[in-house]
Amino acid sequence: MKTIDLRSDTVTLPSPAMRKAIADADLGDDVFRDDPTVNRLEAVAARVIGKEAALLTTSGTQSNLTAMLSHCRRGDEVIVGDESHILHYEAGGAFALGGLGLRTVPNDEQGRLDLDQVRSAVRLPDVHFPPTGLICVENTHNRCGGSVLSDDDLATVRALADEHGLPVHMDGARLFNAGTALGVPVSRLAQHADSVSFSLCKGLACPVGSVLCGSKEFIDRARRFRKMLGGGMRQAGIIAAAGLYALENMIDRLADDHENARALAEGLASIAGVTLTPPPQSNIVFFVAEGWDLGELQRRLGERGTYCLDEGGRIRMVTHYGIERSHVEEAVEHVRSLVAAGA
Repeated sequence: MKTIDLRSDTVTLPSPAMRKAIADADLGDDVFRDDPTVNRLEAVAARVIGKEAALLTTSGTQSNLTAMLSHCRRGDEVIVGDESHILHYEAGGAFALGGLGLRTVPNDEQGRLDLDQVRSAVRLPDVHFPPTGLICVENTHNRCGGSVLSDDDLATVRALADEHGLPVHMDGARLFNAGTALGVPVSRLAQHADSVSFSLCKGLACPVGSVLCGSKEFIDRARRFRKMLGGGMRQAGIIAAAGLYALENMIDRLADDHENARALAEGLASIAGVTLTPPPQSNIVFFVAEGWDLGELQRRLGERGTYCLDEGGRIRMVTHYGIERSHVEEAVEHVRSLVAAGA
């Protein structure tokens, strides 16, 4: 049976050309800073993001935790959105491993932070309160339907952070999707954050990895925390080679994923009883189906070879390198036939 895997863009497999780049990579010991391919990736990533330096990590979770540890002191509080990936999907590492509190403020349906509530969440300099150490934003925003934070959205957070002398970290796991959606260089969006992480293994279709970018001083601190978290890798050029290939060859094609997501959304919206929540801005589509237990709908779709996720009372489908327009059309028909037949 043919499978159409729309669970996440993390399921992508490397292309033949990417596999060749991995096989041909020049290698060394990266803990000794001797891996030429890692060094090249970090230099290219820093330039693309518009920062002084970069650090290859094993995952976005490791990048984000490394960033928080590098910006903050133990006992500090980090301001995050109540729908953020850091809060929901990173295993509580900030407090379990870093001794950091997460202070939440609401995300609106676009993934933006309510600035008045951010301002209220910044702690006064009082011995009764944990110091505020960092503000985190997410772009694109996973749980808010792949929504995109604009240059202006990010600039207002930056201005507020500057009022209080606070750094800003951007969880940019899908930052290149945001740049694609807005038609701007990612460096323009990244300029509003002191540090930025981006994933190699989502839309960029690498098998593993994330990159954390920031000032040279920040990355020097981050390198130590990465090692502390078990992220020091030896011949990591086999990972970096895929990342280099992706930065040179996989960014422009993200527009195809967005077009497929729009086609998927249009097809789903044409089905009586199906409601998009919300309409997609990038490559993530959420929907509900009237009268259906969504876990059952997920299971029944899986039986037909269309894989998706029941996530928080909504079905999530994500387009990516492994999905073509024909897959989108077939997935829509699977949903249509099941919904028409009834739960």
